[in-house]
Amino acid sequence: MTTRIDARFAECAAEGRAALVTFVMCGDPDIAASLDILRALPGAGADVIEVGMPFTDPMADGPSIQAAGLRALKAGMTLRKTIATVAEFRRGDARTPIVLMGYYNPIYIYGVEKFLVDAKAAGVDGLIVVDLPPEEDSELCVPALKAGLNFIRLATPTTDDKRLPAVLANTSGFVYYVSITGITGAATPDYSKVSAAVKRIKGHTPLPVAVGFGVKNAQTAAAIAAHADGVVVGTALIDALKGSLDGENRATAKTVEAVAALVREIAGGVRGARKA
Repeated sequence: MTTRIDARFAECAAEGRAALVTFVMCGDPDIAASLDILRALPGAGADVIEVGMPFTDPMADGPSIQAAGLRALKAGMTLRKTIATVAEFRRGDARTPIVLMGYYNPIYIYGVEKFLVDAKAAGVDGLIVVDLPPEEDSELCVPALKAGLNFIRLATPTTDDKRLPAVLANTSGFVYYVSITGITGAATPDYSKVSAAVKRIKGHTPLPVAVGFGVKNAQTAAAIAAHADGVVVGTALIDALKGSLDGENRATAKTVEAVAALVREIAGGVRGARKA
């Protein structure tokens, strides 16, 4: 079965360019503004949208995304409301792929079977659950695939050729290559190493490889787009959003455009990149 994610990466490949994958935290800084931001992303150039599921203990996230999750939780965001927000987004957009990204604990509490049914009904296309290793695929990954959702796995510079087959075994949609070790939003990647890593992963899978971590502007996006099938940006968008908030961390008239403007800039870098 072809998902929206499969179709979108195929479209971008046919255009001879990388896909732009954008990450935003659902409910940040509040539920209404969060939905407005989601609605603005496709027009600004986002090909795929990762929607963060706020969680109290986000171990793999850097300070910016952790703070975004806390703002969302403070605003009353829950997993149920995250799914409802996707459903609301879907009323006006039937094409843009949506990936829920986060941690297993809220899904486990929600109930895996119910979560998969509700997520699918809302129009979710894929999942990235960063704290579930391949050894626990029976928990969520395999049921998600049976439900018709892509399960996207992360590979890192420390994922060697011995480990890669296990990581890729039930992966679908795309592979998310984390180009630097450590938490999100940290250093800038070494682009020559990114190119070699993408080639190495492609030796193990026909899936598209999207590269994230360290993308801040059109230039960094273009440098990655030259070597990858997708460019993922998250922390820079969260930082742009944060910079638009008032002293009480509330949305202002500038909030949606602050995120959309940066997406437009980065999308220009991705679309203008020459494939290596």
